[in-house]
Amino acid sequence: MRFLSGSFHRGKISPAFKSSGVAIAALVLVAVAASAQDANNAPPPPEPPPPPVTFQNTIPSAQLAFISGYAGKPTKELVKDKQFRAIMKQVTPNTEYHYGHDLPLSEARDVMFDGSTLPVDVREDRYVMVSGDRGPMMHGRGFMWIDLKEGIVLGGVYFRPTNGEPTPTLAIYSRQLKDTTLSMTQLPLAFAQDLSGFVQAESLRVVSPRYFIPSNGKKYVLMHDEDYCDHPADEPAPPQDRCQALNEEAAEADLNAADFMAQTHNAANATAWMLSPGTLAWLDVRNQSCGAGPGFAVCRVTMTRRRVHMLASQQR
Repeated sequence: MRFLSGSFHRGKISPAFKSSGVAIAALVLVAVAASAQDANNAPPPPEPPPPPVTFQNTIPSAQLAFISGYAGKPTKELVKDKQFRAIMKQVTPNTEYHYGHDLPLSEARDVMFDGSTLPVDVREDRYVMVSGDRGPMMHGRGFMWIDLKEGIVLGGVYFRPTNGEPTPTLAIYSRQLKDTTLSMTQLPLAFAQDLSGFVQAESLRVVSPRYFIPSNGKKYVLMHDEDYCDHPADEPAPPQDRCQALNEEAAEADLNAADFMAQTHNAANATAWMLSPGTLAWLDVRNQSCGAGPGFAVCRVTMTRRRVHMLASQQR
C-alpha cells in the first residue's frame, strides 16, 4: 500500500498531519467559544406568570348598585354622593402622599376629582371608571375603577413629579390590596383594559414608573409584565422595533422605580432620587452580558425584570 504525503509513515505522525490536527483543534476551540458567546447573549428563560391577586374586604354588590344610576353623568355629581364618599374613604389607604407637597392621599384623590365634568363610564353594566378632569398642578389626573359584581375598587393618581423622583408616575391604591409585590397582569384584565383607555383618552405616556399603595400605606413598584409585542391571533403583529422598545422602556422604568423605593424605604411621600451605586454596577454587568444594540433587547428586558423582582421582593 502506498502512503500519500502527510499521512502515517512507520508509526510516526508526519509534520503535515500534525499541522492539520492543530488547525482542526483551533477550529473546534473557535466554535466552542462562539457557542459560549451565543449562550451568553441568549435571553434567560422567562419567569412563570404570577397568580392573580386576592382582594381583601370586597364590597357587596348591593352596596355598589346605586353607582349605575350615575352612568353618563358628570363625575363631580357622583363624588358628592354620600354613599360614594363613604366607599372612597373605605378603600383609600390612610397615608401621606407627595403631590407637590405632603398631604393625605385622600386629599390628593379629591383634588383630582374636584369639579370634573367627565362622564361616569359604566361598561357592560359592571365596570365603572370615574375620572378627574385634571389636578391643580403637574398635569395631575385621577380615577377610581369599580367592579360592581366582584366589589373591587381601585384608585389611581397620575402626575409629573418635579422633586427628583422618576417621572411621570402612576400610583394605584386600595385598602383591598395586601400584597407588597405585584405585577400588572395580576390585576383584573378588565382593569388593565380600562386603564389603557384612560391613558389614551388623557393622552398620557404609555410607559411610565408605576406603583401601588396597599392597606399598609407604603408604596411599592407595580411591575410591568405585559408583552407589548403580544397581539390577538386575528390581528397583525405590531412593528417589532417599536414594541420591543416599549418592553425595554418598561423594564427600565421598573428598575428606576424599584431603586427609588429601595432607597426611600417605600415611603408613599418619598422625594429625591438617583440611581444607587449597586444598580449602576449591575447595569454594567447586564450590558456586558447581553450586548448593546436593539438585537439584544430581549436579553436586557429579561435580566432587568429579574433584577426588579429581586429588589421588590426585599421591600416590605
